[in-house]
Amino acid sequence: MSEIKNDGETHMDYEPTLMYGKYSEELGKLAKSHASHLKHEKTKMLQAPLAVSHTNRDVLKSCQRCYVTFKNCFLYYIELEWVFLLLLGITMALLSFAMDYTIQKCQKAHYWLYKELENFVAFQYLAWVCFPLVFIAFSVGFVHIVSPQAVGSGIPEMKTILRGVVLHEYLTFRVLLAKMIGLTSSLGSRLPIGKEGPFVHIASICATLLNKVFVRLPNSFENDSRQYEILAAACAVGVACNFAAPIGGVLFSIEVTATYFAVRNYWRGFFSAVCGALAFRLLAVWNEEEETITALFKTNFRVEFPFDLQELIAFGTIGIVCGFASALFVYIHRGIVNFSRKHIRVKLFLQKNRFIFPLLVSLVISSLTYPRGFGQFMAGELTLTEALDTLFDNKTWAKLGYIDESVLSDVQQGWKHPSVNIFVTLVLFIVVHFCMTAVAITLAIPAGVFMPVFLIGAAFGRLVGESVAALYPDGFYSGNNVFRIVPGGYAVVGAASLAGGVTHTISTSVIVFELTGQISHILPVMIAVLISNAIAQSLQPSIYDSIIQIKGLPYLPDIIPGKRKLYETVVQDFMVKSIQFVAYTSSFKDLQCLLQTSKLKTFPLVDSSTSMILIGSIKHASLQSLLDKRFKEIKEESDKHTTKTTVLKNEKRHSAGADLQDLGNRAECSMSHDAYANELLKEQVNFDSCPIDPAPFQLVEHTSLHKVHSLFSMLGLNQAYVTSTGKLVGVVSLKELRKVIQGETTTKTQTVKNTFHVGYDCTSQELVSLTYNEDKDVHESE
Repeated sequence: MSEIKNDGETHMDYEPTLMYGKYSEELGKLAKSHASHLKHEKTKMLQAPLAVSHTNRDVLKSCQRCYVTFKNCFLYYIELEWVFLLLLGITMALLSFAMDYTIQKCQKAHYWLYKELENFVAFQYLAWVCFPLVFIAFSVGFVHIVSPQAVGSGIPEMKTILRGVVLHEYLTFRVLLAKMIGLTSSLGSRLPIGKEGPFVHIASICATLLNKVFVRLPNSFENDSRQYEILAAACAVGVACNFAAPIGGVLFSIEVTATYFAVRNYWRGFFSAVCGALAFRLLAVWNEEEETITALFKTNFRVEFPFDLQELIAFGTIGIVCGFASALFVYIHRGIVNFSRKHIRVKLFLQKNRFIFPLLVSLVISSLTYPRGFGQFMAGELTLTEALDTLFDNKTWAKLGYIDESVLSDVQQGWKHPSVNIFVTLVLFIVVHFCMTAVAITLAIPAGVFMPVFLIGAAFGRLVGESVAALYPDGFYSGNNVFRIVPGGYAVVGAASLAGGVTHTISTSVIVFELTGQISHILPVMIAVLISNAIAQSLQPSIYDSIIQIKGLPYLPDIIPGKRKLYETVVQDFMVKSIQFVAYTSSFKDLQCLLQTSKLKTFPLVDSSTSMILIGSIKHASLQSLLDKRFKEIKEESDKHTTKTTVLKNEKRHSAGADLQDLGNRAECSMSHDAYANELLKEQVNFDSCPIDPAPFQLVEHTSLHKVHSLFSMLGLNQAYVTSTGKLVGVVSLKELRKVIQGETTTKTQTVKNTFHVGYDCTSQELVSLTYNEDKDVHESE
């Protein structure tokens, strides 16, 4: 703790003990003075008269015991976790509200500038186009400088992390800063992108950073299992704080991030998501946006007769079309990315000029949505939120004679054009936004895909609803009552169907009910979402799995249904048979050869190279520590051996040929000590002081591919050893399993020739490399 110098001064080399200069004297003296003071106080207490009776003292001790029990049980195990989840939910609600508020102000500034230049068409167009250009340029530059890991959605990476893969520098404060500011800037530009995916990433970062504070407290937050539980809850909060939908948020996060979900995490996700959603809506009331807690997109659908049975055919049609459209959207998105990657010239040009493509895309999208240009035919002046509000409206927009168009609000007027009917407007809106969204989410900015796709689906559902209303202008009869068509209900069905098809989730139906505040169309929504999912899953992976494939993230895909060959595949068909191992009888020489030829993090430990009985696994770092320790011992022994040999040679040396004899002695010394060091390396390794995992995960040769896939998915495994009656015969890693599922080459080995041998240089007193040849098959694994 402290060091006494020769001059009597005390040097405090442990800064935390200084306590703002309180401990200025030597710690030993300070401890003695404190002990003396405590002894004096204890003596005074013993000498003082008793202030309380024995009964009161018993009560006091009982209360103290109760307090200690309460503290150890409640505070230690329960309160901290509940407080953590509460703080996480409130923090994410504050961040989401602040981001929405800033985005809303930016979009209003954009529209205000457009309106102010209404009499100057050229300047008005420039203002409409240049405003998003500045925001996109800032987002691209800021994210690239601060943290490139903030680019994209974030859900594919979180799905990979929850699988058990460590993605370095992905859950840091730098990424949080880049994601927040970059996403706010991107959404403020009015590009067709969303914030639900990036917000899942943001919530995960906040949970990780908040956990670092709680780790310092006496709890179990620091283990790997708790880290997984925290991230699972954070993903639910990220979705819930976007839509104020705690139930749908939890279910959606489970569907898009977890292959297998631990039920024990359910309450954590719900509690934190409810706290976040409640705080998010309370902030809207506090900001006087709402009078009370309401749904994000309020609707007023009929409850007594929401739809006729004949309309189920139209709802099913929406599900079919959205299923094919979902697969097409994923295909187009992947095609755009692959095009820019496969063409070398295009790839190099975009890498050197990273601002050109985003600015070009922003220019095209802004020009298409310019309200006085092409945008007048597709409600170009409406923001995403305003467009959804109008699409969920229960009024019929088609000119059928019984709708009073004078009651349309300013926002609803955006869909109205004097020379084009609503059907043309909706078709143009769907086609243009479909293409724009597929391109926009490929930009090097933080961007989500859920809300733009949700909007496109709502527009398609609205188109179908308006078409049905045109075919049945008088609606449907039920007894003596006439119930007209509700196109807003079709918009809800379309929104849930397309979003569910693109993301391969069923929970979008629940999110829709929480967003609109009504469940009158629960049956049509569920039918359409199930149909859409069935078609989309049979044609393309989800948008998140597609991005995982594009980025090459180490994630285990699902087994493709319908491939009979995969059902007949067993472990011995794709395991790696040429493996590197450590024998319990290995020498330090063998150990050094292994470590210099392999990059594996863990090696199987067998009893001998002949029997190959698996007895455990050992880490690369542990083996390296053993080898380094042996090198140190060799150096010390060689130094002693060198000194002894030099003394003997000097005694035999004659004065006449002293210099020549000395040179010969050094050469002889060098050769003899190289041989001595090599002899020391041939000794057998003692593994008693090395940590060994005695029970690494094992499989047998005839384990089916489906069982291996289930085990790797549920347990988060990265590799497993294959044994036959206890003998090590192969190894299976995540890499081989992924390849066999995707139909690629199962295993690959390469032969490498290593030249190394440890000797000892007497002059430099260092271990040096001499010559030693060894051919070894190296397993290409991570």
